[in-house]
Amino acid sequence: MSIVVENPLQVFDGANERIAAVIPALNAERTLGDVIRGTRNELESVIVVDDGSSDRTSAVARANGATLLRHDVNHGKGRALKTAFAYALQNGFDGVITLDADGQHLPSEIPKLLRARRETAADLIIGGRSHHFEAMITRRRMANQISAWSIAKASGTHVTDSQSGFRFYSASLIRNVKPRADGFALESEVIVRAGRGGYQVLTIPIELGFVDGVSTSHYRPVNDTLRIAWIVLRTTLGW
Repeated sequence: MSIVVENPLQVFDGANERIAAVIPALNAERTLGDVIRGTRNELESVIVVDDGSSDRTSAVARANGATLLRHDVNHGKGRALKTAFAYALQNGFDGVITLDADGQHLPSEIPKLLRARRETAADLIIGGRSHHFEAMITRRRMANQISAWSIAKASGTHVTDSQSGFRFYSASLIRNVKPRADGFALESEVIVRAGRGGYQVLTIPIELGFVDGVSTSHYRPVNDTLRIAWIVLRTTLGW
């Protein structure tokens, strides 16, 4: 994979960075174990945030050697990410890689994000799925395409997939960019705040365990799409 970035911020060598994997999880006992085991083949430190699950998600996380952070009630994916980010900063990590608990994001793709970080020093690297959009059902494909276009415009970046949760976040970005959203909208808000704040945002193509995660996703098409639109508008206007 060859990566070309215009105007890189600095010469950078991230080979010695401490990177943790972060897996937000809600009622994911069936799939979480495989995701953790695969991730631990790539990264030593794996953090699972159980966001108020009613099944054995926490037990599976512990049994597979992950660091477990738990919310007693469900607060949303954004809050789960904030909890993990705070833990990562407190424990001296230089960045985190986030991936979903349902198996759509392949742990074997983690080296692509690590390589992109080393080569570009980008603070936010998104594992993009735009080359898979055509295989998605119509409503999901259109939602992804429209959201990517609008968030690219709002952020002043060239993101092609604004909804992918497979990402690298640098400690600098986590420390200085403070999103307000607690749900799925956080991932869109971060892009806008990062781009408008002068952080380097990069999208690279990744392969997937499966393309359309409708059956495993907790995303609510109407409510969450409206929340994302509102957060993006509010952030763009500086509210």
